Amino acid sequence: MILREVLHAHIPTLTAQSTIRDAVDKMDIYQFPALVIVDDMQSPIAVITEGDVCRAVSGVGNLSGITHLKAMDYGSREPKTADVSAEISDALHEMLNSGITILPVVERGRLMGIVLRVDLMQAILTDIAESQANDSAPS
Repeated sequence: MILREVLHAHIPTLTAQSTIRDAVDKMDIYQFPALVIVDDMQSPIAVITEGDVCRAVSGVGNLSGITHLKAMDYGSREPKTADVSAEISDALHEMLNSGITILPVVERGRLMGIVLRVDLMQAILTDIAESQANDSAPS
């Protein structure tokens, strides 16, 4: 199974001009723990997570003090990405080794969607269950 089969394709994104307030609003509305910041060509340039926002709040002392600041300044720049044709097991392995929870999925450098670790774990477990069911089915 490849990433194209399991990615979240209709996702909110941010731009380099988006603020922390924009990030928090979209994380809340869309219930994603992280967002991809893209350039004009829809290529991922950073990822901002709930953890990044929390660290920013801790550094300043309050949320209202950072809402107008650029999300880009608090996100992880040059994020790891995976091609849409990558195997889900390889992507999960990379995510676990890198300690990342969100992986932008690209095709020719353009953002096509994201996957979360839990998405990949669920897909692998579903694939295993289907394989076991097929193996035990009478011929």
